[in-house]
Amino acid sequence: MSLPWLRAWGLCPQTQKLPFSRTREKGAGDEGSQTVDIIVQGITQAFWMLVHGDRQVLEVALNSLLVSGVATALSLCVGVPLGSALGLSQFPGRRFLVSLVNTGMGSPPVVVGLVVTIFLWRNGPLGLLHLLYTPSAMVIAQFIIAVPIVTGFTLATMQQLDPKLRLQIMALGASRLQMVWLLLNEARLPLLAAVMAGFGAVISEVGASTMVGGNITGQTRVMTTAIVGETSKGDFSVAIALSILLMLLVFLVNLVLTLAQQRSKTR
Repeated sequence: MSLPWLRAWGLCPQTQKLPFSRTREKGAGDEGSQTVDIIVQGITQAFWMLVHGDRQVLEVALNSLLVSGVATALSLCVGVPLGSALGLSQFPGRRFLVSLVNTGMGSPPVVVGLVVTIFLWRNGPLGLLHLLYTPSAMVIAQFIIAVPIVTGFTLATMQQLDPKLRLQIMALGASRLQMVWLLLNEARLPLLAAVMAGFGAVISEVGASTMVGGNITGQTRVMTTAIVGETSKGDFSVAIALSILLMLLVFLVNLVLTLAQQRSKTR
């Protein structure tokens, strides 16, 4: 299978969509029945997509995993060292930096999308890179969203470790780098929670992804933007089907991380 942004795709073949009931009069009871029909149709269509392995849906799901997975991995490379430094060090301005991290954890994704768009716009500081409306731009936006979350979790984890453990490691002759590594190993369970939180924040994000990616079919469309697109077209059954598949995808990823976390706990 080629990368999703290298192929054009339609969300679901028109011939496979289940028909709505169009013979009903508009009334309170009929509207309720129509809503139930839409929900049932969405669940049925999600089951169809899973059983038949719909290639187009698999490609957009893979696109979501690639973009959010790369963004989460990059955020770990930055957030874990930064959170460790803030949690283990004392220096002027530290409280201000911690406040920035806490603010970033609750920053609206649409604001992040706006800032990234301004920087990547053709007349912006990074416009020469031509990254706007590409998967790379989406990775950048999601990376900025995930970094404060990973940093905040790591910071809180390092602060909760027993200070005597740090002194004991240093007394055994470990270097500062070895000490940090041992402390991170001791805190591996909460750090896995940081991975889950960071991934969950970016895989479910839609505002920034739409602004910097443009929701372009075959290039930058991911599960969340596809759901919004189908809803705006009034195709609620497909939107419900994609929502179910997105929740299943998030569940499977977190299931793997949870199993790894609990396995580490028993060691």
